Amino acid sequence: MTEIAQQKYRKLKALAQQYKALLFDVDGTLADNMHAHKAAYVATSKEYGIDLDPILIDETAGWPTIAVAEEISKRYETPLDKYVFAKRKSRIFLEQFVQQTLPVDYVVQVLLDSVDTHRIALVSGGTRSTLNVTLETIKLHGKYETLVCAGDTPEGKPSPQPFLLAAQQLEVDPQDCLVFEDGDPGVQGAIAAGMAYVRIDQI
Repeated sequence: MTEIAQQKYRKLKALAQQYKALLFDVDGTLADNMHAHKAAYVATSKEYGIDLDPILIDETAGWPTIAVAEEISKRYETPLDKYVFAKRKSRIFLEQFVQQTLPVDYVVQVLLDSVDTHRIALVSGGTRSTLNVTLETIKLHGKYETLVCAGDTPEGKPSPQPFLLAAQQLEVDPQDCLVFEDGDPGVQGAIAAGMAYVRIDQI
């Protein structure tokens, strides 16, 4: 780790000690892969004749892929089958971009250090199949107790539902949970769930 990364790690580690459960977002939080996801969204949109501005992906960070597809459809006034789009985007990501994924070392280390001291859940808007490949790539598969992802709750981030389901599965009160996030939708969901949060990109 660089010195800056070590400083961030120490801050996060100290903060985590106050809570019983740690809930981690995956894309952009544990996995440095938002550039790869953006590229996959741009490539998929191009197949529909859409010149996608990647800023839209920043704005919807943490949303389920089908919800992002709906937003693309709305903003670019192009009818899309959100399920077909989401499936295609996942395939393009896995075939062309997933190997670009690197761990966010200072966040991953907090998770690894906490396996024996905290309850740990991953809460993501991604699909389970894509997340499994991502987690294998950054060597975190099996280092958590539960994974809540797209389709596990009626609503995804920024709804509190995914976070509340994770807390329920861990059998931990929401107020005893700390959420690690890198996007506004996830932060909004954590707040609505009554949980503490930290923006790992702003520490």
